[in-house]
Amino acid sequence: MEFFRIKKSIPFMRFARMFNIISLITFLIAVGSLSTKGLNLGVDFTGGTVMEVSYTQPPELDSIRGTLAKIGFSEASVQNFGTARDVLIRLPVKEGLTSAQLSEQVLVELRKDNAQLEMRRVEFVGPQVGKELFESGALALLFVCIGIVAYLALRFEWKFGLAAIIANLHDVIIIVGVFSIFQWEFSLPVLAAVLAILGYSVNESVVVFDRVRECFRSRQYRGASVPDVLDAAITQTMSRTIITHGSTQMMVLAMLLFGGETLFHFALALTIGICFGIYSSVLVASPIVMYLGVSRDDLVKIEKKPENESGAVV
Repeated sequence: MEFFRIKKSIPFMRFARMFNIISLITFLIAVGSLSTKGLNLGVDFTGGTVMEVSYTQPPELDSIRGTLAKIGFSEASVQNFGTARDVLIRLPVKEGLTSAQLSEQVLVELRKDNAQLEMRRVEFVGPQVGKELFESGALALLFVCIGIVAYLALRFEWKFGLAAIIANLHDVIIIVGVFSIFQWEFSLPVLAAVLAILGYSVNESVVVFDRVRECFRSRQYRGASVPDVLDAAITQTMSRTIITHGSTQMMVLAMLLFGGETLFHFALALTIGICFGIYSSVLVASPIVMYLGVSRDDLVKIEKKPENESGAVV
């Protein structure tokens, strides 16, 4: 299905070097922020206490945050959980206090404003568990990258696999770097969004690369240069890209705007990833394939004609 068809190829590769410079600058900024500021890891990774409390009437979350700040928990995360009357509170580890003492102190302070407050559950996530979660997430990311390279190398050619993984890692570093720059909380849902973007981005790269292979095989582009073939392939997939990414982004924006605090950072990571996924597939992966020297011979098998006994081609 196409909403429109672009008849003339857009010369993306003509501006490839300029966009590569922009990508390199943003990549270095992201890496610099990660090196100096690091990530604002959530309770899932650093350890802490998770409390779920219930009110008779929907409370003001800002008021709860202010109450927690008075007793030394300015970094506490407060968000609705389930209904507007249920609140999930995440508290960092505090030396000298156990999880039970911590939750009791918070509960006493909150009941000063609302005596009918009810405690639903209290859970403690230890720092060791958080470390294991972080290491497991990093391993999952590594195995996903290896799988992507292997899949694309088998389906297309190793140059495409290398280009795709560089573009996908570019997306991951940019997402994580943005969270580092603004010090947004990096939690397990955000990590899940990063892994989802890896698969989403590689799918876009596969679509473009598949069209590149078709163009190389087509007689129409038999004498065309590699940049012209790449431009034609990207242009021919533009309508599909706009439809797919547009519909996906509308769903993610709905979560971002109306999903509340629980889904906010998850949807935010997806939003950043979708935008950069389109950019990297077109203006990062494709130029890298061109720089690696891809040619028609890499994708089109040349059939040799049989020879007769005298050595002449039949």
